[in-house]
Amino acid sequence: MRFFVLLLSIICSAVGARAAEPVPETTTVRSLLHNDFAVVGAIPSQVGPGLFLQKKDQLIVCFISETKASKIVATQYCKPVE
Repeated sequence: MRFFVLLLSIICSAVGARAAEPVPETTTVRSLLHNDFAVVGAIPSQVGPGLFLQKKDQLIVCFISETKASKIVATQYCKPVE
């Protein structure tokens, strides 16, 4: 767990301070990857695995989930990290 906290603090410090742009509610991991974001980290969480995606100075965290019955692993939601 310490590794993930360290990773998150390094990523956040690299991003710098700026006003976060709103993330449309229809944003998915797939749509971010198609818009030149790259996965730069992952964390476990109570709501499902979290993926950090970065493009230049924008950092976004997305949480994903699945069930045994689901055909895909789906994006629950994405939010900018400040």
